Amino acid sequence: MKKVLLLLITLGLTLLLPACWNAKDIQNMAYVTALGLDYQDGKYISYVQVLNFANVARTDTSQLGKTIPVWIGKGEGKTVTESFNSIYSTSQIRVFWGHVRTIVCSESLLSNPQRIKEAYDMVNRYREIRYNVLLYGTKEPLKNIFVQKSILNLSPLDTVMFSPSQVFSQRSYVVPVYGYKVIAQFNELGDGAMMPSIAIDRKSWSEDKKLKGMLRIDGGYFFYNQNLRGWLSESDLRGYRWMQPRLERSPINIFDSDNHHPVAVIVIIHPKSKIKPYFKDGKVYFNISIRVQGYLDEFTDDLSEIELEEKAANQIKEEVRYSFKKGLQIRSDVLKLEEALYRNYPKRFHELKQDDELLINEDSLKQIDVKVKLLHTGKYKGRGD
Repeated sequence: MKKVLLLLITLGLTLLLPACWNAKDIQNMAYVTALGLDYQDGKYISYVQVLNFANVARTDTSQLGKTIPVWIGKGEGKTVTESFNSIYSTSQIRVFWGHVRTIVCSESLLSNPQRIKEAYDMVNRYREIRYNVLLYGTKEPLKNIFVQKSILNLSPLDTVMFSPSQVFSQRSYVVPVYGYKVIAQFNELGDGAMMPSIAIDRKSWSEDKKLKGMLRIDGGYFFYNQNLRGWLSESDLRGYRWMQPRLERSPINIFDSDNHHPVAVIVIIHPKSKIKPYFKDGKVYFNISIRVQGYLDEFTDDLSEIELEEKAANQIKEEVRYSFKKGLQIRSDVLKLEEALYRNYPKRFHELKQDDELLINEDSLKQIDVKVKLLHTGKYKGRGD
């Protein structure tokens, strides 16, 4: 009798165990890989990019180059949450946010600091979305950005928007940044934030005779005291790159004495820079020192290594000062001189900082000291006729 009673109790307890009725089949979920945020006519407009697994997987039977469509969802609302819920109402299956790797913001959203805060607060408050998400701005319609595929019609995950390191290891200009870094700079006193901008190049690649658009990082948006100050192109930022310790590899042209024709190309790697503030007559000034290494990639004239190093150093000096002046035109501290002052002399920074405008002007940047060290000249020891 005791055994029967024990058996009945055991069977009764099994009824209290949870079952798998709440389990989700992974093939029945929409995995969002990129999120687009826009603001128009008093409403948030959200775009989500959902990839087909056939466009991501690498198998022996997959057909390289086969065009597989990308699904894009759109939602609208007075809040970001409402715009997301608008997407849920038509998604048919559960939307999963744990694989979001990129957020792209329209220029309309970026021009309003309050909208940026609201949007990023909601995105980071949601538990499925990670902190290490790449953040871009764009002048393009968000839907056009999300439909772009990589070369050979590979997945959008193989584009510079998701995997900038693949291109960055061969050509570095504007350093990609994670969203948490931009927001930290956005809220930091004495620090201006930079957000890379992404665009579509519609002229460089073609499939047979048909032009195919490809994504590229074409510049950056600059913020100061939480306000958008303006946009600078990649060409405008050619001196900014030498101040980036994460820069891996970037070429520089060496010109002849008349500064008309390039006579060599040197690839610069891993620059190291230091900003030194100093004070004179109640004003702050800055000196910059840059140390770089490089190697000869192309050579069309007879120049010694010392001459090449000197010409490269002068070229880098000119580019740094050029980007500094370009930043002043949009009232931005592109080289982050004020941040160096804030970090090294916080008391003096607060004494000098009386309003929301820049402390620096065109006369603030004094000396730029550049040292270039050539590591080798490639496979050729000399010019080689």
